[in-house]
Formats: sequence, structure tokens, C-alpha cells
Amino acid sequence: MNDLMTRLELSALQDRYVSIIDNDRMEEWPTLFTEDCLYQIISKENEDLGLPAPIMHCDNARMLRDRVVALRNANIFEQPVYRHCLSGLEWTGDGADGYRCQTSYVVINTSAAGESTVFQAGRYLDHVVRTPDGLRFKSKRCVYDTSRVQTLLAYPI
Repeated sequence: MNDLMTRLELSALQDRYVSIIDNDRMEEWPTLFTEDCLYQIISKENEDLGLPAPIMHCDNARMLRDRVVALRNANIFEQPVYRHCLSGLEWTGDGADGYRCQTSYVVINTSAAGESTVFQAGRYLDHVVRTPDGLRFKSKRCVYDTSRVQTLLAYPI
């Protein structure tokens, strides 16, 4: 029964994460993380070789909030319309009151012209911890398999 409850809680956190991005509620995105969090988007090649070169790096929630402000006020681009598909949630306990998780993802982007394409595919490597406000991401690393990164990668994955 504990495994089922853990799966439901972790799935609910992932579902909320992708719903916030997919439905352009970006101001809520940083609330899913602890203040001392890590967020990265990194290629599978760099991950496999241990190369520390992510294409997006935020090492605290202030940086996440700053990214949202930049998305809303500073960056000029066609706003993406994302839809995430998730599968294969696996987890282990971290020895405290948290979990190490892996979830596969595919992100579909639909252009203003209505054309849908696979934007990115990969896996989330997450460290999730229990806080007074519920489960939160201590770290979320998006390891993408896609060989070519679209030039428009302003939004989180």
C-alpha cells in the first residue's frame, strides 16, 4: 500500500509540473521546487560522458523566478504550445524522506500555424523531497535524447 501511495504522490507532482508548463501557468512553476534547488536541461551525450555543460542551468528558486520574469517581459519569441507525454516513473528512497526518480518524457510543440512536431524526448532525473507544503523537487535534470536542440528553448522542459 505504501508503494501505491508513493507512486500516486510522485505522479501527482509530475502531472502538476507538466500541466503548469503545458497550460502556460509559468508563475506557478517555481513553487514546485525547494528554495535551494537545481534545474538543468542537458544532453544525453554530456550526461553519459560526465560533462557539466547543460544548456539551461538554475541553481536556486530565485533563478527559476527570474526565468519566468524574463519569459514574460524580456524575451521576444513565438510562445510555444507544449504538450508533455510521460511514462515509466521509477523511484527509490533516498534514505531520508525523499525519492530519486526517473520518468521518460516527450514534448510536442504546436506552432502558430498549427503544425505539431516532437520538440524533445528524454528523461527526467529528479530528487524529490517532502516539505511542509508537500513533495517538491530538490533537483530536476532534463536529460534530452534528441540530437538537435531547437533554437527556441526559452521555456523549461
